[in-house]
Amino acid sequence: MSTLVIVESPTKARTIRNFLPSTYRVEASMGHVRDLPSSAEEIPEAVKGEKWAQLGVNVEADFEPLYVIPKDKKKIVKELKDALKEATELILATDEDREGESISWHLLQILKPKVPIKRMVFHEITREAIRDALTHCRDIDNRVVQAQETRRILDRLVGYTLSPLLWKKIAWGLSAGRVQSVAVRLLVRRERERRAFRQGSYWDLKALLEKGKISFDAKLVTVGNVKVANGSDFDENTGQIIAGRRVLLLNEEQARALLSRIQNKPWTVTNLEERPVTRKPSPPFTTSTLQQEANRKLRLGARETMRIAQSLYERGFITYMRTDSVHLSEQAIAAARTCVQELYGSEYLSPQPRKYTTKSKGAQEAHEAIRPAGSTFRTPQQTGLDGIDFRLYDLIWKRTVASQMADSRQTHVTVLTQVEDAGFRSSGKRIDFPGFLRAYVEGSDDPNAALEDQEVILPALKVGDKPNCKDLEAVGHETQPPARYTEASLVKMLESEGVGRPSTYASIIGTIVDRGYAKLIANALIPTFTAFAVTTLLETHFPDLVDTGFTSRMEQTLDEIATGEAKWLPYLQKFYTGDSGLATQVKEQESQIDAKVARTVVLENLSAKVCIGKFGAYLESESEEGLVKASIPQDLTPADLDPEKVDFLLKQKTEGPEKLGLHPETGEPIYVLIGSYGPYVQLGDVSETNKKPKRASLPKGTDKDSVTLDMAVSLLTLPRLLGAHPETGAKVQANLGMYGPYVVHDQGKVGKDYRSIKPPDDVLTIELDRALELLAQPKAARGRNSKAATPLKELGAHPESGEPINVYDGRYGPYVKHGDINASLSKDESVENFTLQRALELLATKEAAGGKTSSKSKKSTKTAAKSETATEKTAAKKTTAKKTETAAKKTTAKKTATATATKKKTK
Repeated sequence: MSTLVIVESPTKARTIRNFLPSTYRVEASMGHVRDLPSSAEEIPEAVKGEKWAQLGVNVEADFEPLYVIPKDKKKIVKELKDALKEATELILATDEDREGESISWHLLQILKPKVPIKRMVFHEITREAIRDALTHCRDIDNRVVQAQETRRILDRLVGYTLSPLLWKKIAWGLSAGRVQSVAVRLLVRRERERRAFRQGSYWDLKALLEKGKISFDAKLVTVGNVKVANGSDFDENTGQIIAGRRVLLLNEEQARALLSRIQNKPWTVTNLEERPVTRKPSPPFTTSTLQQEANRKLRLGARETMRIAQSLYERGFITYMRTDSVHLSEQAIAAARTCVQELYGSEYLSPQPRKYTTKSKGAQEAHEAIRPAGSTFRTPQQTGLDGIDFRLYDLIWKRTVASQMADSRQTHVTVLTQVEDAGFRSSGKRIDFPGFLRAYVEGSDDPNAALEDQEVILPALKVGDKPNCKDLEAVGHETQPPARYTEASLVKMLESEGVGRPSTYASIIGTIVDRGYAKLIANALIPTFTAFAVTTLLETHFPDLVDTGFTSRMEQTLDEIATGEAKWLPYLQKFYTGDSGLATQVKEQESQIDAKVARTVVLENLSAKVCIGKFGAYLESESEEGLVKASIPQDLTPADLDPEKVDFLLKQKTEGPEKLGLHPETGEPIYVLIGSYGPYVQLGDVSETNKKPKRASLPKGTDKDSVTLDMAVSLLTLPRLLGAHPETGAKVQANLGMYGPYVVHDQGKVGKDYRSIKPPDDVLTIELDRALELLAQPKAARGRNSKAATPLKELGAHPESGEPINVYDGRYGPYVKHGDINASLSKDESVENFTLQRALELLATKEAAGGKTSSKSKKSTKTAAKSETATEKTAAKKTTAKKTETAAKKTTAKKTATATATKKKTK
């Protein structure tokens, strides 16, 4: 007797095999084995001529989905069918969330087993959990499957109905999504607030006081019993004090006059207040709080966090990582309390076990929080993990253990001092008992260091004491615009608004960045001009679809479908068909949307229009000579585009670039210009005989106004030939690149070896000896993970070039690399089963589509109309309009789609 167990991933399969008898065979489905067609070539011949086929959903037949087996899954399906022939029992052991339930259902439809079937679920991969799950198998939950299918259909309807409209009205390759578009709107609204922001300035005084050889700070808060204005008193839209506020606004002159008046006057303590404060630990991690904290502490993006967490789960280190629940099992509570007892002592243990409950109505993914796996918790040092795997496990371990620790007891101290009519305030904090802070401080990597930072000790003071003033200074302040969203704060906002589900946030943020709607710079998500144009169109013509309240109600309905409280078909019919349905709205609005208006971004206080073009955003302005167009640099954000920058870009276009002077050797003029990729210097004019003058980018952080003639001449010498490498004879150069200054050992076909140049070394002065020292150092990995430079898998040599082809772990997932060509693996492709032949196919496709691209992916302009869900594949090949019909026919003429549609299950 043999049993076939099917899970999603090879890693999960390997771990589970260790816990099952030899009669059990464990295989991986590699994620979903069926999906809606992602391109014209996947549509079966039998329905290719149907109007709805491109949509992948037959809206005229009760929204029946057209499921196909993707080409890259046919081999896997065959292997699973072969394995099933030898089995006497089938156990479907995919994840316990909606996607996992759906994968099991699809496997059932494809494999059509004639042997007994069981559905096994577990939230951690340990021997005890797997053995226990085997004795508590159940049937597939069709309501959960229906909820997932409804969500999938809904996302397809939104994406494939709205996206073609964006292609026609704004730019090819854009996409809309049920949650994606709402998230983009949040970014755009924040950027609009930053543009509308008006800075205010104010002054106050800061004193350094001393009592008993202990120094402490004091800040001016009142003058003549009137509150001194601070940043919270300003109106962000005017830069002035909010109407009705009775505060004293000090300017620099008044602040310095006050300082002079009280400089040598006596100080007196007028009031002292001590207030006890008790802090409780945070609950264990859910998916969203883990993403937020990993972003704050480890600087990990949401997708990176989920990829690492998935790996930890599949290897048996943590429990299931897609969960809305903060609940801990009795076993987990006991394990955490044991850790506290052994590592910190009984005084740090909470008097009673802490039990957390989930407040969110929509919580449905898994029944327990993310925690270390097992009935006893391995400390981070006991796991054998290293690098970022260790750090994320350490974060989860600390948060879980801290949740069962005693409260932190603190005393907050406020001291008021008076000097003449000026009142000052000092704030202190005394930690009477650290409690859970010994193990975990939210937002801090080192709890011990954080305790020291949190504690602000004031000297023993009493009313009437007269501290000495050691220093007194006038300090100027300027109010700051609203902070841009980080991945952490966007996830927090989406969750608080009830938009999307935590398990989808990583893919949503990744989609926004991949598609060019936002740039991730210094951990901030900055919307692009394209995001402004798309958001404005949707706000104007489809306001419900980008309204957080409307989207939140959709989520609630989808949750109710999973519990049987709502019916899926009436909901889809109301949403898509009928007089007010999405399909009708798009038909009605299409004729009312002027493409020129849609491509124009309205930004106040600018003399020119901002337009979206084929190659990005540009300025458009009427002048005496006619219409003037000027490209907007890619690093210039909407909030930072001010009248001064607009005037410079237009002037550069109409009057020519700013001339620094003449080159001392050639006599040619040297100009400073701003291009699509930022400021640069140029030697000579563009002419018939000199179509591509020599150019050099300015070093990062260098303002164009600070560039001198000598600096420009030096920059134009780049790349500098430093000499020959003593071992190879190959040239060694110094140059500037997109990641900053570097030296390179160029051995031609053998390859190039790069090292970054860091201060105090300078790209313009570095010599050969120093360059050789840098090249002799181990190569540092780019990014956060020190393992990033090491291939995940070496596939072999390219059959033509002989250069290696490897798979690497990039910021946005695994990618295959050959020379300068990078190609991302699809979501359903695993590194373990990735072959050289498959790599050659991906690389050839990428090269044909446009050559060099980074793993970060520039496919945003080549892909479109895919839903923001994690299961949606690229829809760039989708042909819903006649304009794309020719390209699709070329594809389908070469390849015959062999996937067949299967009938939908009984509703």
